[in-house]
Parts: sequence; C-alpha cells; structure tokens
Amino acid sequence: MAEVHRDPYSGDRVVVHKSHGGRTLAIVLVVILAIVGILFATGFWKADVSGGDVPEVSVKGGELPNVDVDSKAVVVGSKKETIDVPTVGVKDNGED
Repeated sequence: MAEVHRDPYSGDRVVVHKSHGGRTLAIVLVVILAIVGILFATGFWKADVSGGDVPEVSVKGGELPNVDVDSKAVVVGSKKETIDVPTVGVKDNGED
C-alpha cells in the first residue's frame, strides 16, 4: 500500500511505499520448508513410520503410529598437532 504526502518545504508529492510483514513471513516459511525438504531428500533426516492406524472418525479416537526419526550425528573435537614451519631469512643487499 502506498501513501501520498506533500513535502512541507517544496510542496512536491512524496509517495511512501509500506512493505507488508505477511510477505516477509511467507518468504521465511517457504525457505524453512525448502530446507526441511532438502534435509529429508538428502537423507540427513529419515522418518520410519510403522504400526498404528488412522484414527476413526468418532468420539473414541484412534492410536497414533510409532515414528522413528534418525538424524545424522555431528561430532566436533580438537587435537594437538605439531607442524614444522620453515625458517625464512632476509638477505641484506647493502641498502640502508
């Protein structure tokens, strides 16, 4: 939506465009869904659904299926290493 104002100093018309927060929220949701889709497609996340059945349409309800979600483990650590660093010398060519 745009608002039109008059500049108090020059009298020119100034059009102010206001962005909508809904568009930003929709973009963020699409990006999150894309990331989740990529994680499932690459096998980083895996969901094995076994057992259970769809709840009946009644007051009693039903039983939820067992879901086994496997995620890759990320191991971060550190260790000490000794690295040989070459010695660098500078030749004096006689200039002061």
